[in-house]
Amino acid sequence: MKNLKYLVLGGLFGIILTKSEVVSWWRIQEMFRFQSFHMYGVIGSAIAVGLVSLQLIKRNRLKSLNGEVITLADKKYTHGAWIGGIIFGLGWALTGACPGPMFAQLGSGVASAAVLILAALAGTWTYSALREKLPH
Repeated sequence: MKNLKYLVLGGLFGIILTKSEVVSWWRIQEMFRFQSFHMYGVIGSAIAVGLVSLQLIKRNRLKSLNGEVITLADKKYTHGAWIGGIIFGLGWALTGACPGPMFAQLGSGVASAAVLILAALAGTWTYSALREKLPH
């Protein structure tokens, strides 16, 4: 029962993704072919909300539900970021899905999303096996 809230939030997130059509293969293809602003608008809105939220957290020293001050550590740049971004983008363009929407696609009846989820799990496992050998 303790984790029920996460299941409910995940379900609501899936509904929002589905209703906003960001899990639609057609919408994703429109984005990558520069045929529609829809996905760019959704992504841009998410970036704007994230930027404002992070600034509010930093400036107001907001606390978590446990009462601890939320700290945001600086991240060191590595070349793996752009290499991973290219791999992620290619996968997204080819499959029409990224990690979050894959589960929403499966939940909305897109059976082929099961193959994508298995492939994502295989990729995650491969990364964990090779992580120490990759450039840092």
